[in-house]
Amino acid sequence: MNQPLSMGIRGTGRYVPAGLLTNRDLESYFETSDEWITTRTGVKERRMVSAAENTLTMAIRAARDALEDAGLSASELDLIICSTVTPAYPLPSTANMLADALGAPQVPGFDVAAACAGFVYAVCLAATQVHAGAQSNVLVVGAETMTRLADREDRASYILFGDGAGAAVLSTATRPDQQMLYFNMGADGSQAKLIWVPAGGSAEPASTKTVNERLHVMKMKGREVYKFAVTRMQEEIRTALQATGLTIDDVTLVVPHQSNLRIIESARDRLGIPAEKVFVNIERLGNTSSASVAIALDEAREAKRIGPGNVVLITAIGAGLVWSTAMIRL
Repeated sequence: MNQPLSMGIRGTGRYVPAGLLTNRDLESYFETSDEWITTRTGVKERRMVSAAENTLTMAIRAARDALEDAGLSASELDLIICSTVTPAYPLPSTANMLADALGAPQVPGFDVAAACAGFVYAVCLAATQVHAGAQSNVLVVGAETMTRLADREDRASYILFGDGAGAAVLSTATRPDQQMLYFNMGADGSQAKLIWVPAGGSAEPASTKTVNERLHVMKMKGREVYKFAVTRMQEEIRTALQATGLTIDDVTLVVPHQSNLRIIESARDRLGIPAEKVFVNIERLGNTSSASVAIALDEAREAKRIGPGNVVLITAIGAGLVWSTAMIRL
């Protein structure tokens, strides 16, 4: 997409649970060590929901935070888009239940299931709505309870994931330069089973057999996904710069999906991006799937690493396989 979209990010918010799962804790689960996990992933600790928490409860907290930051009430929203692959309930959409919990049950909404790239997908969809004048204020939420979907018997993948939620309010631009300068959404369905959950859907309904065979937890071919993500992230950033005619010097901050520190650093090194231009929080939070970019964006704004007039590039790759990138002038 080369035509800029008029829109602005009016507010952001986040919520991460208090429960802490450190690499030292995982040493009692697996034959592993803090050094082994840190070297391969960059993760030192991740947050974990309590028994009373789930994707919806976290989404509510992040959404309220974003609305407060935006100076809006839930009743002023025109649309809610929620990105999640770990909904609290299979039906209805988390977005509809979120609207009710926020006190505005009549606000329409829907969910996006694009895994780790879901929040960026949702931001792109919301931006088109705002630019077209169809909506004035759209709440976009990425929320995931990955510790309940990841396979506790698979050391290679379980060590990566944490729980959390992030949110952003996209609104009608208040300045001419407030724009989404570029966005892209892509997919390769031929590689869908590199990351998937075999059972629980209509193809393989829940049964004693599927539970006993642990088919309701995520299966991931980590090595293949890693190779794909390393190449794809570089291509996405390079293409975004070429499409906008910008250089990395024009970009204030790159906010990538926090999948694996080695993937992020590989892309940064090969593209010659200075370390201070890339936001990283994976050490503290792990991979929170579609909540990842949303949380990082809010942390970056809170830390004053980005602000009005700055250009931020958000990019993510996830199960599907899917990917999405957006370049936004705040």
